[in-house]
Amino acid sequence: MEHGKPSRTALRVAIRRAAHQLVDRPPILDDPIAVRLIGPGYERDLERASHTVARDFRCIMATRSRYAEDHLAQAVAAGVRQYAILGAGLDTFAYRNPFPQLRIFEIDFPATQEWKRWMLSQALIEPPANVTFVQLDFEHRTLADGLRETGFDAAEPAFFSWLGVVPYLTLEAFRATLDNIGSLPAGSGVAFDYAFPPDTLTPERRAVFDLLAGRVAAAGEPFTLFFTPEQIESELLSSGFHRIEHADREKLNELYFKNRADGLKLSPAGIGTLATGWV
Repeated sequence: MEHGKPSRTALRVAIRRAAHQLVDRPPILDDPIAVRLIGPGYERDLERASHTVARDFRCIMATRSRYAEDHLAQAVAAGVRQYAILGAGLDTFAYRNPFPQLRIFEIDFPATQEWKRWMLSQALIEPPANVTFVQLDFEHRTLADGLRETGFDAAEPAFFSWLGVVPYLTLEAFRATLDNIGSLPAGSGVAFDYAFPPDTLTPERRAVFDLLAGRVAAAGEPFTLFFTPEQIESELLSSGFHRIEHADREKLNELYFKNRADGLKLSPAGIGTLATGWV
């Protein structure tokens, strides 16, 4: 990401989540805020994201948010009252939050966060009082540093979502963030997505990876970090997590796409997956 500029990939993700609300019935992620937040000026992008050929990307973006929010609901049911969205981009959870007791921390690169707050104001969406914005560059400051002096209580458990971020990090920044979360009290957790090493992909998946990697690199946000499921499990265990859930394509399709009339589901050509770690 270029310093001083908001994330271009965050906009692409938000447009696909908005398109999912418009064309996929019923939506996997019920997000009435998405289209409002995008606002005018992106009609052509929304139309392109609504095409059948773009369905895989819509599906992935909606699924990963639904997955993280479902695990957040489990954490809240167990007593967690703090939720941090790492690399929040144009995430809309805070503006449709069903848990009034939940404190929400939106954490992102400074320029991206400033741009998001401008888009919220343009859409006449007022941030609720229980939302705290935290500016953080994961490569230069730790998560603990970013949360310090924000009202975040490190003596209480918290849940974290970390979507669309890990592939862009260095290994050092990834481990530092996991270590910070893993040091929190029992009941804390994190849901995130990650990309598989390119040399482990089938030819079909490698073609998808090369296409997507080229696009994000052209946007100034190249992929740099990859893991196998076995490596992810090792990283989580090393950082203090005691329970680990893997969510591959088959599991996610069973959870969210079973018996759909429109045939919407995750494609076999996926280049990454989701995981959750619990402290």
